[in-house]
Amino acid sequence: MRRPAFATLGLVALVLSGCAGSPSAEASLRVYAAASLQGAFDDLAAEFAAQHPEIVVEPVVYDGSSTLATQIVEGAPADVFASADERTMAVVVDVGYGGEPVVFATNTPVLIVPEGNPAGISEPADLVAPGVSFVRCADDVPCGSAARTLLEHAGVEVTPVSVEQNVTAVLTKVVAGEADAGVVYRTDAAAEERVEAITPAGAAEVVNRYPIVALEAGDAAGESFVAFVLSDEGRSVLESAGFGAP
Repeated sequence: MRRPAFATLGLVALVLSGCAGSPSAEASLRVYAAASLQGAFDDLAAEFAAQHPEIVVEPVVYDGSSTLATQIVEGAPADVFASADERTMAVVVDVGYGGEPVVFATNTPVLIVPEGNPAGISEPADLVAPGVSFVRCADDVPCGSAARTLLEHAGVEVTPVSVEQNVTAVLTKVVAGEADAGVVYRTDAAAEERVEAITPAGAAEVVNRYPIVALEAGDAAGESFVAFVLSDEGRSVLESAGFGAP
């Protein structure tokens, strides 16, 4: 089981210098990342692997941030954690894993409906119409907290037909027609042609800040990947996927 690495100035120095230490031969890297990061982080991991042939880059593990945080605290073999909000990152850092997390991206929630919008939804108030089915993430997941806040801003109280543990599951249900509407991040909606996005008034005020951290002090592979995400090249990949700047 991985031992927690207590806060260090190592990552801060790494970011300021713009470079990382040289990972030893046969180094490996396992990244745990919020489900909403999948498209961008698949691209980032592939490019990082191409630039660092000395590092074995394992497939990125994606799930709801709270699920990943629990797995890490329980000893999952992660080297880097990228969360969809700072509250969930604190679950990991507060028990001694990693140094100081760095916010690298932002995102906002939107309503989505299946292609063609069969229920005729145009705003959050339509979610309470008879027969309309709605799905969102669970409250303990960042996308669930964002959905709840979005609806509160709209003055709408609606009971979902199901709550999911990650944003990908919400998207899947709406695409499959198992729900008339759901709440996901704008990046997820933009990447899926089979849904239509509705941006409610006030959505821009509900902003999720995404932090990232190398989980073990002195782990050159993990710190190198974090530096890559924070670099201009990493920023470009994230912007192309629709993520906002920190």
